[in-house]
Amino acid sequence: MKILVTGGAGFIGSAVVRHIINNTSDSVINVDKLTYAGNLESLVSVEKDERYAFEQVDICDRAELDRVFDEHKPDAVMHLAAESHVDRSITGPADFIQTNIVGTYTLLEATRSYWNALSVDKRTAFRFHHISTDEVYGDLPHPDEVQNSDELTLFTEITPYAPSSPYSASKASSDHLVRAWLRTYGLPTIVTNCSNNYGPYHFPEKLIPLVILNALEGKNLPVYGKGDQIRDWLYVEDHARALYKVLAEGKVGETYNIGGHNEKKNLEVVQEICKILDVIVPKETKYQEQITYVTDRPGHDRRYAIDSSKIQRELGWTPLETFETGLKKTIEWYLDNLRWCKNVQNGSYQRERLGVDTLIAEGEV
Repeated sequence: MKILVTGGAGFIGSAVVRHIINNTSDSVINVDKLTYAGNLESLVSVEKDERYAFEQVDICDRAELDRVFDEHKPDAVMHLAAESHVDRSITGPADFIQTNIVGTYTLLEATRSYWNALSVDKRTAFRFHHISTDEVYGDLPHPDEVQNSDELTLFTEITPYAPSSPYSASKASSDHLVRAWLRTYGLPTIVTNCSNNYGPYHFPEKLIPLVILNALEGKNLPVYGKGDQIRDWLYVEDHARALYKVLAEGKVGETYNIGGHNEKKNLEVVQEICKILDVIVPKETKYQEQITYVTDRPGHDRRYAIDSSKIQRELGWTPLETFETGLKKTIEWYLDNLRWCKNVQNGSYQRERLGVDTLIAEGEV
């Protein structure tokens, strides 16, 4: 296949591109605007492969998308381009509406126009795979808030949508658009919703890379509220394998939830990072002494947890990494790639807290 990957210079997108080039005979057209979170350094290992091509294009630019489709003639689309940081969405929701909703609409229309002109065989084989998040479902009962474990439900593919943040609301909207383009126009779409990703090449505004880098520099390790928010952690390379499997073997019109089987409280994640660093990069004091508690994020979801039995049952995918093995690999990667971390921050972001405008207005910060 020739696969058009949007957002291929981002965290998950670059993992998908590397997986395809390194593990299949398929070709990739990477379409990325190169915003702050997109970095071509994440693709140095594959950039010279003849099966890889890069196009710096905004998915909101219909004319440029039409050109890319016409020149490269892809057999499938994997749509990962998105604004994805909740804290940034609180401060500046407009970018999330533009990229995640308007951009997805524009891409769907460009794809539909291209798809309509294909031969019958190519139309039948074509796939549009939309990659989304478990955050569209809102949050789940927390162990501290229920009487027994029977109430601790999981997100399934039919869980009603109840997004809490501008980010998750924009992703929920994009999911609805993708399904509507299947129902109304027949465009062969598939949707996946994943749990929290972690691993190499993650922009350091997110929890795990931020804590690793702050710890190494002796800075505070900020924990929102009591740190009891629960997330299901998925190693990004496991996710990339799952996404390709869905594209290749998934059924049109289906949704597949992808989780890591690793529910952890945020505080537990920070503490585990500290313990590993104590062994790998020991210093006179314990890294846990750098933990500080800060005012919680507005509307912070309490718990996410994915039921990924459908993709396991129907497509045979399961994660290879446990949280312990994946986290150790992640920390070792950051220790070996501090220059990459410095380059991607590029002076515009120094791991300061984002999304605090509401808290400042309410006098909480």
